Amino acid sequence: MKIAMLSLLTLILAGWVGVQHQPGHAPLPTSHKKEIITGADQTEKYLPYLKGKRIGMVVNPSSRIGNNASVDSLKALGVNIVKIFGPEHGFRGDASNGAKVDDSVDPKTGIQVVSLYGKTGKPSPQDLADIDLMIYDLQDVGARYYTYLATLHRVMEACAENDKELLILDRPNPNGYMVDGPVLDMKLKSGIGFHPVPIAHGMTVGEYARMINGEGWLAGGVKCRLKIIPVANYKHSMLYTLPVHPSPNLNTQQSILLYPSLCLFEGTIISQGRGTYFPFCVLGNPDLKGKYDFTFTPIGIKGMSETPLFQNEACYGLDLRNYDIQKLVKSKRVNLSWLIEMYKAYPYKDKFFDFKQSKQIGNFDKLAGTTELKEQIIAGKTEREIRKSWEPKLSEFKKMRQQYLLYP
Repeated sequence: MKIAMLSLLTLILAGWVGVQHQPGHAPLPTSHKKEIITGADQTEKYLPYLKGKRIGMVVNPSSRIGNNASVDSLKALGVNIVKIFGPEHGFRGDASNGAKVDDSVDPKTGIQVVSLYGKTGKPSPQDLADIDLMIYDLQDVGARYYTYLATLHRVMEACAENDKELLILDRPNPNGYMVDGPVLDMKLKSGIGFHPVPIAHGMTVGEYARMINGEGWLAGGVKCRLKIIPVANYKHSMLYTLPVHPSPNLNTQQSILLYPSLCLFEGTIISQGRGTYFPFCVLGNPDLKGKYDFTFTPIGIKGMSETPLFQNEACYGLDLRNYDIQKLVKSKRVNLSWLIEMYKAYPYKDKFFDFKQSKQIGNFDKLAGTTELKEQIIAGKTEREIRKSWEPKLSEFKKMRQQYLLYP
């Protein structure tokens, strides 16, 4: 069968209806005549390469070909998928943030599912023994604290150590316009900060994987054999609206674009709206009553946040659901003003950065990637003074990043 015929057949069977007609994609400026097409949607570029191979797939609900899950689509096309690897939140995306996810069998396809969250996070030699090629197809959101970057690293390392090739189906970075924040001090390395990069790295997964290889960040300096299917018609300056939520608490485009700025609050006593249906779009705390009029009350929500901070308590603070995102886009910067404002407004300063007391996910220093930011906020430093301390490392990262870019 000729490639053209094969391409048409794959698109029909996968339920692909043309990206230009799918809801959820942000309209591009009129100067751009072509629409963004993800690597996964370009089946004609990789389906022949999968023929005759036993395939493992690192996927979640964001892994789509057209309107269907990529696993379901490729299986329907006769691809021999022998194993699925699920990251945080699980393969089908029904686990809450931080929840342990066990190995299982996918009831829809009958394929074995290996959890990469809740144990080592790295595929074992046994996991990879019956696999000829691994596919990585996860939607990233462009922020250092997003755990899928650690997943990417560990999968690359396992593939390199076991001589397996990794095929990356690249996807746009919705925050790709921004490269900003303090570069991670590797003394603070964790699952929410795995590499010496700033808070917003401005790279797609494919570009980031090239950087991991090129900078020798894998254990022992091993190199992963990479094959990347790039996004078509994409530039970093383009705003891309995700057609599927990348994780349970990033459930709107507003939350995704605010995430690089608001995730820092997970290391504070301030709620970011977990336990509401608009997480990462609000900020608040019960102790701010009288200082703000806006309120929200977190509740337990299955599959999102079962036991959120300040459950069933009214929180007072900021409503950013209608914040003009173009202000962020124009600035190309992480917004620090909200952090400075909330610290000044909060009455019990000694509790603000006490993550143990707040029972949140992370230590603020690990989220910030530096011990300095907390100290600067406490000392009353201005945003200009804080940003000055990020240099020269931020500029050095930007220069290093250039050599790994696949897109303008």
